[in-house]
Amino acid sequence: MGVPLGEGQIETDKELAINPGQVFGELNGLPTKDPAFGLDAIWIDRAQQEEAQMLGYTVVDASTVVATHISQVLQEHAHELIGHEELQQLLDRLAKTAPKLVEELTPKTLPMATILRVAQNLLAEQIPVRNIRKIAETLADHGAKSQDPDALTSAVRVALGRQIVQSISAGAEELPVLTLEPELEQILNNSSQNGSVAGLEPGLVERIHQSLAEQASNQESAGESAVLLVGPVVRPWLAKMMKGIRNLHVLAYNEVPDDRKIRMVASVGQ
Repeated sequence: MGVPLGEGQIETDKELAINPGQVFGELNGLPTKDPAFGLDAIWIDRAQQEEAQMLGYTVVDASTVVATHISQVLQEHAHELIGHEELQQLLDRLAKTAPKLVEELTPKTLPMATILRVAQNLLAEQIPVRNIRKIAETLADHGAKSQDPDALTSAVRVALGRQIVQSISAGAEELPVLTLEPELEQILNNSSQNGSVAGLEPGLVERIHQSLAEQASNQESAGESAVLLVGPVVRPWLAKMMKGIRNLHVLAYNEVPDDRKIRMVASVGQ
């Protein structure tokens, strides 16, 4: 029997008023949570739509709630849905326009299992693999030096840096970023081993998590994404540990294009 990936209850004759973080009054209705993002929400009568919008709520109908939830679930679990067959289809399409690239990539440079692991790693961090040509070119270039899927994933992320940053802050002139205080980042760098961090002071990870969660919440209230910019050595580990924080993206310094303007928001310490 399958395990459900998402669930929720829909009031088909009502609309969902979602609190985006700041509203200016209360509504009568059935309190709930937005199933896609976990925000506080209220099921209201359709006649209350204008009142809710004036108070600052985002109002959506039941069918939109369902569609958004399904889209979110698929995005969060895309890495579980791609397998050898789906990857082969992507490579077959690429081979029609770049046959030598595909021939050079696999099985000559990398086995399919390694390429699949890289694709799954990218999708797990909600990075689309539609730019399969750039991904294949990067893997072909780096595959001779390393067969490690995590190292190869990091190389592909750098190659896709412009795409990643654009998806986070499309239309914004500056990328608002958080950083770690130098002493803290040095501690994490010194403790980093094979994608994990060992020997850290008890409670340090929890304090980092709490600080970043607060900063991400502040950024969300300001209508901005929260981007933690760190060194490439600790980025994979921090991304995994902080995955549960809403609105937080963990990027390595070398993933941000050189011509992209950044704006320092805060620095997180111990």
